[in-house]
Amino acid sequence: MSQLAYPFGETVPAVGTTLDVARGVRWLRMPLPFALDHVNLWLLRDRQDGRDGWAIVDCGIANDATRAAWEQLFANGLEGLPVLRVIVTHLHPDHVGLADWLTRRWSTAGHTCPLWMSATDWHAARLFAGTGNGTDIGAVARFLARHGLTDPVVLGEVSGRRRFYADGVPDVPGQYHRLMDGLVLDIGGVQWRCIAGYGHAPEHIALHSAELDLLISGDMVLPRISTNVSVFATEPEANPLELYLGSIGRMRALPPGVRVLPAHGRPFVGLHERIGELEAHHEARLADVRSACRTTAHSAAELLPVLFHRQLDAHQTAFAMGEAIAHLHLLAARGEMRAVTGTDGVVRFAMAA
Repeated sequence: MSQLAYPFGETVPAVGTTLDVARGVRWLRMPLPFALDHVNLWLLRDRQDGRDGWAIVDCGIANDATRAAWEQLFANGLEGLPVLRVIVTHLHPDHVGLADWLTRRWSTAGHTCPLWMSATDWHAARLFAGTGNGTDIGAVARFLARHGLTDPVVLGEVSGRRRFYADGVPDVPGQYHRLMDGLVLDIGGVQWRCIAGYGHAPEHIALHSAELDLLISGDMVLPRISTNVSVFATEPEANPLELYLGSIGRMRALPPGVRVLPAHGRPFVGLHERIGELEAHHEARLADVRSACRTTAHSAAELLPVLFHRQLDAHQTAFAMGEAIAHLHLLAARGEMRAVTGTDGVVRFAMAA
């Protein structure tokens, strides 16, 4: 049973409103049109060039509902102060989606409202927004088929995503300030240190304030669900799970009592405990894969019932495939498994001799 503590209990801010979580830090939520129905965003009191205002951390997906919620907040929740900059943890649509709209909305002839983001995620977001998904949809279908997925409904779902990323991220600002590991940002007189993490996104940036004893963890550490860690067609031989586990393991250098402000779920205390839970979760899934492949080689598609003990719809299956491949690739990188391509062109994994 999880030992996490939730300082705000079941309380969450209503859409278009905020909840104070610390001095100069406000929590807000935006709706998402998915099974994961919300994303947490953060307002930090800021001061730039002699002007008082706010820094926004993460933006929400680009749709009318999110824009309307922002406008409600601008009218009632900023104490009449402007937004001075927009900080984005990583490239996924629920985080960077409205970055271009927000920076334009708050830029004036005399003052630019800039975007702050890691270089890797900024470049990738620009590519994906410009091309629709960042890769040929046919290549994605072929990648999934190579790993054993033949379900025409799921492949049809994938083929219908030609504008999936661009619909949620219609544009990305053409200029940005670079965030990178170890960089310290002065936000309203409070020092926030950037912590780069890998595996979930190319170069995810979390923010830690020792003074406020807060960690804005983005998607790297979530209280109730495990972060998606997938292999994608754009980097078909990647080993993201090793990168992810290394990244969260390094977060143990933070104080165990730090208050964590996650992108999904509720703020919590118990970072070290949660890291341990996530590590144990993935080790258990790796053990399941070893057991399944001990006598017979399996493709990622054949392992979905082993790794996911629930019914998956077409949308979820596509993501589950990426996670299954990630677990197989980690075991192969450890030398425990080997990949064999059959005469049917499908890659299956067997335990190494």
